[in-house]
Formats: sequence, C-alpha cells, structure tokens
Amino acid sequence: MLTARCEALRAQGRRALVCYATAGHPDPDRSVALWQGLESAGADVLEVGVPFSDPMADGPVIQASSQAALEHGVTLDTTLGLVARAKLGIPVVLFSYLNPILAAGSDVLRRAADAGVHGLLVTDLPVGSDPEREAWLGGGPLDFVRLVAPTTPRARMAEIARHGRGFVYLISRLGVTGVSDTLPSDLPQTIAQLRGVCSLPICVGFGISRPEHARAVGAHADGIVVGSAIVRAAGRSVDEAVALTRSLRSALDAPAA
Repeated sequence: MLTARCEALRAQGRRALVCYATAGHPDPDRSVALWQGLESAGADVLEVGVPFSDPMADGPVIQASSQAALEHGVTLDTTLGLVARAKLGIPVVLFSYLNPILAAGSDVLRRAADAGVHGLLVTDLPVGSDPEREAWLGGGPLDFVRLVAPTTPRARMAEIARHGRGFVYLISRLGVTGVSDTLPSDLPQTIAQLRGVCSLPICVGFGISRPEHARAVGAHADGIVVGSAIVRAAGRSVDEAVALTRSLRSALDAPAA
C-alpha cells in the first residue's frame, strides 16, 4: 500500500507528504485529533512514533514528546488502540525502537495490521544485524521500511533497498532528528545515488521543517518526512500543526518555477 501510494502520486506529478507524530502527544485524545487533522491537511502517510524511554535517534523535541506520552501511560498497545480509534484513510507506519516491538509479543504484527497499520520502521535494527528478527519483521503483514544514512556506500544502499518494502527512508544528514535551518548541499546527489540502486520510492527525512525545504527536497525525492517541526507545533496546538502541514502540502504541490 505504501509503494502504491507513492507511485500513484508520482504518476500525478506529486510527492508524498509523510507526517510524523508521537502516539499520545500532546495527550491521547488530542493525538487522535492531530492525526485526523494531518490527514485533512494533506498528509499522504502518517508515521506514528511509539513512545520509548531511551529514544537514541531522536532529538530533544521528539524525546520530550515521547516522555510526555509515557507519562500519560501510552504503550505500543495503547498506540494501536489510538490508530484503530482514528480510523484514518491514509497508510500508517509505526516508527519504533526494537524493544517495544519485542515486548509486545509474537502476534504484534498481526495486531498492528488489524488496528489499521500498514508499515513498520525500526530505528535500531540495521540490515544484517539480526537476520532472524529481520526475517520475522520482513515476512509479516506490514511493509518493513528500511533506513539509509547519507554516508552509506552504494553497494550497501543496494543491499538495504533489497531488504525493504513500502519505501526507503533516506536520512538527510547525520545525527538525531530535529528541526534544521538548512539542508545538506549534497542531498540531491545522495538521492540520485540511492535511486540508481533502488526500485522503491525514496522518502527523505531529518531536518525538513519549512515549506521551502519541502519544495527543494520534493524536486528530487518521491516524498518527504516531517517530524520534529510538526511535533513542536502540536505541543503548542493541534491547529498550528495542521496549519504547518497544509503549508507543506501547498509547497510540495506548487508548480515548478
């Protein structure tokens, strides 16, 4: 479903807007309202972060949102309940660390699919690090989205792409998630290198926070992922996060100059 969504947009000359939100942030009720608002504002895919006590790949904005969600008692099972409650019409990808997935039991992938989840991204399970668990996740009912770092060699990019489904998530820069003022100057070249060895759609995230970022990256990638900027706005109000998403959508859809 994820691949089909990206390809349908590309056939229309459009790019996918993937919006990240932490489950249970700002609180469980507003979390559902936020997700529904993001969809109404033009999000094509919702990436739902599963709260975790040690989110090593995340910057301060998402770390704080995860902590707030944990204080509301949000777990992976709570997250699945919220997804089911939201009844979204766009694909949902769980963004999680490995421990919550393992702790949720052997049937967690099926339960996630039943709740309305379509994909899974595990931040701390690189390709080849644990073949048995990777086979379990990759052989389940969810598209197993894999991460590619900007420093990844071409041969390794090809290997990662072969083991993924849905789309490939290209990290735009090294470091943790967070809002950035500028984008890496060599990002177009990195996208082109990955595209040369990858048949899956390419969505780029980390640091994309403004409409001009969306437009610039959308000129080269199949989609963009916006996380910290939306989470930061949602911490102030759901309406602000929805307005930001609408501006990102408009920038992605604007005709080329």
